[in-house]
Amino acid sequence: MISDLTKGKVTFQCARFRNSFPRPLPLSIYAADAEGTSLALQGLSSRTRVRELQGQIAAITGIDPGCQRILVGYPPECLDLSNGDTILADLPIQSGDMLIVEEDQTRPKTSPAFTKYGAPSYVRETLPVLTRTAVPADNSCLFTSVYYVVEGGVLNPACAPEMRRLIAEIVASDPEFYSEAILGKTNEEYCDWIKRDDTWGGAIEISILSKFYQCEICVVDTQTVRIDRFGEDAGYTKRVLLIYDGIHYDPLQRNFPDPHTPPLTIFSSNDDIVLVQALELADEARRKRQFTDVNRFTLRCMVCQKGLTGQAEARDHAKETGHTNFGEV
Repeated sequence: MISDLTKGKVTFQCARFRNSFPRPLPLSIYAADAEGTSLALQGLSSRTRVRELQGQIAAITGIDPGCQRILVGYPPECLDLSNGDTILADLPIQSGDMLIVEEDQTRPKTSPAFTKYGAPSYVRETLPVLTRTAVPADNSCLFTSVYYVVEGGVLNPACAPEMRRLIAEIVASDPEFYSEAILGKTNEEYCDWIKRDDTWGGAIEISILSKFYQCEICVVDTQTVRIDRFGEDAGYTKRVLLIYDGIHYDPLQRNFPDPHTPPLTIFSSNDDIVLVQALELADEARRKRQFTDVNRFTLRCMVCQKGLTGQAEARDHAKETGHTNFGEV
């Protein structure tokens, strides 16, 4: 959870919706107060005017509209609040961005003194949090996880065969690019291999799916606490996140306090706050040893029962015997 509770600064979170602002869209904004709880602003939309937003912020924080500085993006840049009639759709705000409100005490106040009133109990909520959603460990966790996030939170393990066929078709359509040097096997062998339900997906498959879905796929590793970003330089406007423990992928989503607000799985590619939150989640898992060291973990071939150590031995065994069904001991 990322928040700045220093005096004079309050952090807000806008819930993201799939489209930008072509029509009025509701916005859920949460303000963290000094006690560590959050206060939800109600009734905001993309057509809300700057002065209305500032008025609600003033009522919650006690910061006079004339003294407010609202920053967005990374690095944070100050929004132009000079025209109170400007609607939020005309500001460089994307759903999912983090708004930071600071009090500039050098500016003259434009309204009578505001008193911070807080909020009634029905809007006093905890902040949205980034969490992992468990998917089956059935050799297709990558495909199930990607489908989950790009479809907005749909858990459907039955999607895996179709996604495998999709990848095979894309690879087969471009044998010059997807050569043996890239795939580690011939194009035809790879296409047959990836369509089997006992094979695992990895970097090649993620890069293909990133391009197909036109979104950046970020994979946070719980062992190294590192994020690998697929499609980072492609200019995509959307971003989804997975967490990886060495052998298993799970999707990440942002859960909101309001039970009627669905979890958020698709983020703005400008939302770097979610990357920080993902790293914090991975670091917590690392400290709890919730990862698998793929170079040292112990496996057993479920076909011939041979004991193996690490990913390299398992790969060599698969090449020698054709056995690909392994279980962790």
